[in-house]
Amino acid sequence: MDGVALFFTGALVAGGIYWFLCVLGPAERKGKRALDLSGGSISAEKVQDNYKQYWSFFRRPKEIETAEKVPDFVDTFYNLVTDIYEWGWGQSFHFSPSIRGKSHRDATRLHEEMAADLIGAKPGQKILDVGCGVGGPMRAIASHSRASVVGITINEYQVKRARDHNRKAGLDALCEVVCGNFLQMPFDDSTFDGAYSIEATCHAPKLEEVYAEIYRVLKPGSLYVSYEWVTTDKFDAGDDEHVEVIQGIERGDALPGLRAYSDIAETAKKVGFEVVKEKDLAAPPAEPWWTRLKMGRLAYWRNHVVVQVLSAVGVAPKGTVDVHEMLFKTADFLSRGGETEIFSPMHMILCRKPIS
Repeated sequence: MDGVALFFTGALVAGGIYWFLCVLGPAERKGKRALDLSGGSISAEKVQDNYKQYWSFFRRPKEIETAEKVPDFVDTFYNLVTDIYEWGWGQSFHFSPSIRGKSHRDATRLHEEMAADLIGAKPGQKILDVGCGVGGPMRAIASHSRASVVGITINEYQVKRARDHNRKAGLDALCEVVCGNFLQMPFDDSTFDGAYSIEATCHAPKLEEVYAEIYRVLKPGSLYVSYEWVTTDKFDAGDDEHVEVIQGIERGDALPGLRAYSDIAETAKKVGFEVVKEKDLAAPPAEPWWTRLKMGRLAYWRNHVVVQVLSAVGVAPKGTVDVHEMLFKTADFLSRGGETEIFSPMHMILCRKPIS
């Protein structure tokens, strides 16, 4: 009897560990598992060195304000965080307003589908996703509109992940992913029938440069919508707490520098766009977008224990704990930015490339 009890106790413990590591952790069903956390394209033994390299950029801030330094800076960041983002957040690396009665997943999908509706995406069209990540928005928009979507990301590991997800979702005929720099896109002039970027162009050292590239590859008369990360009219550069929050967001999210909301439309017009509509989708009466961050604190601590254990036993690369801790601290800055209304991750601008 003792042997039977011991067997069942061991089975229960083993089942509990498996559930804790492989079932409870992922943000999405069949998503990234804790046991599969990696450093993206970075070899496991170099993750910690690359984490230190990432932070070294901030000791030389002028280097992350130039176009030639952006690829290394952003690519390093996404090698470090992509698996953790997928595991803890999901395949859509962005925020969305909370919607009463809707899950976070549904709110995210509706936020993405709105971008498709704003540009009028429809079957037969070719749409550009600027900064596609692992393709969460791309798949939602392709499914919703039945348009063909081409995504571009600087990170080779994200290209691989996006292609795998597209194939598993049965959308690889509609979704294509290209590895490249959105400041120098490998597309001919007037290629696309529409374009969108969801919280991605914030990584550009100069917004004018990426907007000019998007303008170039769009067909005349086509629409482009972007959800931009900005400081709002409530931000006070003379308030030390405000500055601390914004700098915390910048350092934890690979941003050369957050832009003021008032700069967005002006920049779009400067490269030739006509501004059709501009609105902060985070502003009241929209429900808070940051509630998911605050609700996820318990999940963070659970996941942090998992990361520490996996790192200690050599399953997760050395340095993963540092990256996970960095993202938690950044989540706190993002929450504070949202609560004080000095920061918005979804300042929407809808633009049109003139026909002539």
